[in-house]
Amino acid sequence: MRRLARPLLYLGTIAIVVGLGRYHAQFIGHYYFHSAQRLPWNLAYAAILCVAAYGAGLPDLDRRRGAWAPALAAAAAAAIAISTLQLLLGSLLLPRFVVFSGAILAVPWFAICVGIADIGRSREEDRDRVVLVAGPDEQAALEADMAGDLERPAALAATLTIDEAHTGNPRTKPLIEAVTAHRCTVVVLDRTASLDETIVSQAATLHEAGVRVRSLSFFYDEWLGKLPVSELERMSLMFDVGELHRLRFGRVKRLVDVGAGVVGLLALVAIIPVVAVGDLIANRGPLLYRQPRIGRASREFQILKFRTMRPGALATEWTAAGDSRVTPWGRVLRRTHIDELPQVINILRGEQSLVGPRPEQPRYVAELRDKIPFYDLRHLVRPGLTGWAQVKYAYGGSEADAFEKLQYEFYYLRHQSMVLDLRIIGRTIRSVVGRGGR
Repeated sequence: MRRLARPLLYLGTIAIVVGLGRYHAQFIGHYYFHSAQRLPWNLAYAAILCVAAYGAGLPDLDRRRGAWAPALAAAAAAAIAISTLQLLLGSLLLPRFVVFSGAILAVPWFAICVGIADIGRSREEDRDRVVLVAGPDEQAALEADMAGDLERPAALAATLTIDEAHTGNPRTKPLIEAVTAHRCTVVVLDRTASLDETIVSQAATLHEAGVRVRSLSFFYDEWLGKLPVSELERMSLMFDVGELHRLRFGRVKRLVDVGAGVVGLLALVAIIPVVAVGDLIANRGPLLYRQPRIGRASREFQILKFRTMRPGALATEWTAAGDSRVTPWGRVLRRTHIDELPQVINILRGEQSLVGPRPEQPRYVAELRDKIPFYDLRHLVRPGLTGWAQVKYAYGGSEADAFEKLQYEFYYLRHQSMVLDLRIIGRTIRSVVGRGGR
């Protein structure tokens, strides 16, 4: 049901808008499809409603957190957007009745779809009940990770140490007993557990009975969208990287980057006067700042951003949330992510990509390279304006955060594709609309 909720939301929204358009046309005595432009305007409004709903996090919100406010905000934003668009283009083919009635009817429909997704999520959590056989460190790490944002809903129902799952008596089967007692549907084994013949034998019996069996790394990959800390070094060479090993993918990705860069450049030119006026009022100093970052093949480049900190207090340390060095206007630029827009120039130069690992400062790279021998793997591809780590992990500025993000970056490198890039772009839009900046 959770997978059904999103297409239901989109199809229902289209049906609402098109149905209202047809009703209005018949009410005033005109055949709905008489004007070739009327239907496209209805579809455009439906599309804007769907984009606004996605940006507000619908239908994936937890119903217990409240769906009505995001649904109302999405519908209102879409109504304002389509009305503004019609005024700018001087076309009023979409009647106000359709605009406002569509927004009103969309709100309960959005809430219903959130409810459907929530019911499906609850059923999936009950279906994917996990038993983990691992050491104490891996158990603690997985418990913490499963409290966050999962790619596939699941519940950690039981944990066993290697000694608890091991059996020296053929009649004793502690892993099977734990699965039965907790109604588990997924067995996860860490590297040490997978080398224990008695544990693997029990897992094989469970596998034959329909229980899924996964290694710790594959469970992280499928359910959490990352690679576990314990597996990073071992897995660092065991997958292809799209930009490195698939020539066609690299070319298509670069074409997409150039197209996005051109569009972004137009937006940059349009926004510069607004940023400049804000700087005069509450952020006096240079418009842009440049900072060295490490890019593809460990080459250094100068990243471009709108300046958000006081002159002379530019980032020399990890940036923290609520950093006192950030000016009032700089906070606005960060919350809206407008400060990142000048990076479209880096994208057009080929120094960055639209999607990829976040570029870090040279001195941080040197520190992390010494502590994490396989850290340089992230430099096999162009760094990104956005990326999987950014949409999956909250903003943070520390070595621990960098190590946590590396687990998501390895996942991206392992699964790099245009489909994943599009998912990241969609989630970035949702993140910007729903959570603001750092």
